[in-house]
Amino acid sequence: MEALSLNNTIIPKPSYPKALFFRSPLLHSNFKTVFSSHSSYTKRSFSSTTTCRLNTPQGNKRNNGNITKKIILTEEVPPPLAEGSGGANESEEAAGKSRKSNGVMGLVKRFPRKVLSVLSNLPLAIGEMFAVAALMALGTAIDQGEAPDFYFQKYPEDNPVLGFFTWRWVLTLGFDHMFSSPIFLGTLVLFGASLMACTYTTQIPLVKVARRWKFLHSAEAIRKQEFSDTLPRASVQDLGIILMGAGYEVFLKGPSLYAFKGLAGRLAPIGVHLAMLLIMVGGTLSAAGSFRGSVTVPQGLNFVVGDVLGPTGFLSTPTEDFNTEIHVNRFYMDYYDSGEVSQFHTDLSLFDLDGKEVLRKTISVNDPLRYGGITIYQTDWSFSALQILKNNEGPFNLAMAPLKINGDKKLYGTFLPVGDVNSPNVKGISMLARDLQSVVLYDQEGKFVGVRRPNSKLPIDIDGTKIVVVDAIGSSGLDLKTDPGVPIVYAGFGALMLTTCISYLSHSQIWALQDGTAVIVGGKTNRAKAEFPDEMDHLLNQIPEIVESSPSK
Repeated sequence: MEALSLNNTIIPKPSYPKALFFRSPLLHSNFKTVFSSHSSYTKRSFSSTTTCRLNTPQGNKRNNGNITKKIILTEEVPPPLAEGSGGANESEEAAGKSRKSNGVMGLVKRFPRKVLSVLSNLPLAIGEMFAVAALMALGTAIDQGEAPDFYFQKYPEDNPVLGFFTWRWVLTLGFDHMFSSPIFLGTLVLFGASLMACTYTTQIPLVKVARRWKFLHSAEAIRKQEFSDTLPRASVQDLGIILMGAGYEVFLKGPSLYAFKGLAGRLAPIGVHLAMLLIMVGGTLSAAGSFRGSVTVPQGLNFVVGDVLGPTGFLSTPTEDFNTEIHVNRFYMDYYDSGEVSQFHTDLSLFDLDGKEVLRKTISVNDPLRYGGITIYQTDWSFSALQILKNNEGPFNLAMAPLKINGDKKLYGTFLPVGDVNSPNVKGISMLARDLQSVVLYDQEGKFVGVRRPNSKLPIDIDGTKIVVVDAIGSSGLDLKTDPGVPIVYAGFGALMLTTCISYLSHSQIWALQDGTAVIVGGKTNRAKAEFPDEMDHLLNQIPEIVESSPSK
């Protein structure tokens, strides 16, 4: 086939090098491309100057002037490609096959092919996912970590839930600790195995195929693509330069061109699977490797972390920080103008085994303390004691007991005996309090006497006994926990959000073939199929059409 005939002169068609690779996304006046020959690896250069008048193949007469471009072809050759295969570098593939498999994927490779095909079955994976979701919902509905007596009463055999569900189901299947039970962990392991099998048998091969240099050498094959067009007077090298400027990876081999972009969209499903595995591993570690506990500590007293925390599963392992001693320096509350409690605070000091204070912080609701993997939350409060003066004697600490009333309101009470304490009918002064800011006093007959605020130093006389309320001593309700799976779960959810967004990137592929003076172009994409033809039309409109040419050298 002869080259383009211009000015009634036949110009011999220059021989195409074996391969041209456009790598740089920048457009310059001098384009450097790489070519190779199977027979030698020597450097060659070809220089020519061409004067031509250019137009666009779509008929846009925007370039009417003469444009002179100097094209230099010179560089070391890359590793040779297999003729006719259009695939990736065979030497790299051979090296990859000869390399021993290690790690998790190496373990997967040892499974029989039939087992992998069963595990990677999509309906099975969907069923496993729904099973995990159902067990999680059941674990939310059933109270976790309660004593057996609780389940005996709530799920009795004489009145089973739904006609069959009793305490035997809960305790036998481990539904009282659902998230560390064998049935839940086994379902997670099966679901994780399906994800790994799907990644190995489906997603990784898709990425390998997407990375290959897949040249098409026939016009019919190119025209069968989702999008195809023919440029009557154009150069396949000009097409490669335009595609390179649009962000495509371009490969040129003789008259054939292959280009692609958006390979990250093909890698995203693998990232989604890995993110889901991270979330499941972190959740399992949280359920089976954590410690939890709660304590109510009066102001001024201490407790040791290890005495409060208890393991939640078989992976729970204590650390040296469990020997930390915590001292409640002060507990106090904030109030609304209406008198209701708005917030409560606890001033805590942490001491090591040598008695040295290692940390001090005032915590409140939604503002916990974290130290050595241990998190301390402010969750509740209580009334510990009422400190009073009786006829200028004392102070005396009267223990406050919680009183049951309707609703969720708290009420505490105490009793100060008056007279003979050994009498069978002891009488005294009753004191009630809703919170730490006011105390209501009643006489020996149960009649209301008055209200006093702690620290007001205002005495009150009750049946000849002078009472001064010195202080109200509160107790801080604290929840302690260790959760080693939290960082893994957070990392998994972050990766899941990122890879999900990346998965929406389109993986686009374009093929072209120089057929005499014409260029046949075709392409396809896996997403954004409606926008892809418009993008291609925009790119093809930028390719110059050779109208006339005269060689200057």
